[in-house]
Amino acid sequence: MKGNNKPRLLYFVEAMGGGVFTYIVDLANSLVDDWDVYIGYAMRNQTPQNYREYFDERVHLIEVKNFARSTSITKAIKAGQEMKRIAKAIRPDVIHLHSSIAGAIGRVVFNTKKTPVFYTPHGYSFLMQGESSKKRLAYKLVEQFCGKSQATTIACSPGEYQEALKVSKHAVEVDNGINIEQLQELIDTTDASKIDHYDVFTLGRISVQKNPNVFNEVALKLSNLKFLWIGDGELRSELTAPNITVTGWLTRHEALKYSLNSDTFMLTSLWEGLPMSLLEAMYMKKLCVVSDVIGNHDVINDGVNGYVCQTVNDFYNRISMIGGARYSLIDCAYKDVLERYNTKVVSKAYDQLYQAAIKNSECFCL
Repeated sequence: MKGNNKPRLLYFVEAMGGGVFTYIVDLANSLVDDWDVYIGYAMRNQTPQNYREYFDERVHLIEVKNFARSTSITKAIKAGQEMKRIAKAIRPDVIHLHSSIAGAIGRVVFNTKKTPVFYTPHGYSFLMQGESSKKRLAYKLVEQFCGKSQATTIACSPGEYQEALKVSKHAVEVDNGINIEQLQELIDTTDASKIDHYDVFTLGRISVQKNPNVFNEVALKLSNLKFLWIGDGELRSELTAPNITVTGWLTRHEALKYSLNSDTFMLTSLWEGLPMSLLEAMYMKKLCVVSDVIGNHDVINDGVNGYVCQTVNDFYNRISMIGGARYSLIDCAYKDVLERYNTKVVSKAYDQLYQAAIKNSECFCL
């Protein structure tokens, strides 16, 4: 505990964009009343330009200049040294590492019992179906090596937790959640009347992970429907169907306008942690049709609160045959978010986990 009697919490977030960004914002803002929150981060193409405005003014943001999306040993060493300097200056009571690069480097440089260290993968790299089998094996070996450290892995979905048990010495599960109060405020102040209506939409980076090829194939088979991709990315050229509109990167408010004026949320991902975009779509009462991967099928129970699909034809059949039954599925999904996948529930679980870890550790002294 430090001068203001609040414990200090230090996050390291290499992947400061997309769903991870939303997750960090919501969690940091929820904990800042009881914790001094510091975030060591790296910029991404999808990081909002006004990212500081999303955070409570009491949250301390520190850019880690040596974070890089590469396997460069030199960069990793420099990033590790920078992370240690930041931690030495802050003297945190708890360190929480987010995503694979920060997780790998941090578990090596902070392998100590003196300070509780946590790690959340947000989707394990070795589950990335777009990578070669050799790369995925290498990623898994890294996770197994780092998993022997003192850090505790916090999985963000039941499926990720099962994977964590295979590669980590210590693992717990805290499901992702969204800030429903803040989202509702945005919805209440959003005028989507001037936005075109779309039948099917998705949101995120147009990348291998999100599987734009399948999204495109479904759009081609359902040529009578209007499809929308909110976001941008390196695989934009794969979205060739004439009935697909791509917005490019938008502010959260602008993206919300399009989401509110669309009907069915489709997520064709090859892998996930637990997607924030899916939780938000469930809260906005959109019918959710998702691929059968960890994260998606942890949240969506096929035929109960949405649909889980394995093939292009599955997506085609589910979307083309949507009828009155959609409303019971939508209501069930909405109820799930209220009761389980909201920030109040999640932040309480994190607070209890962090506090318990502090009680079980020695004083942090670098």
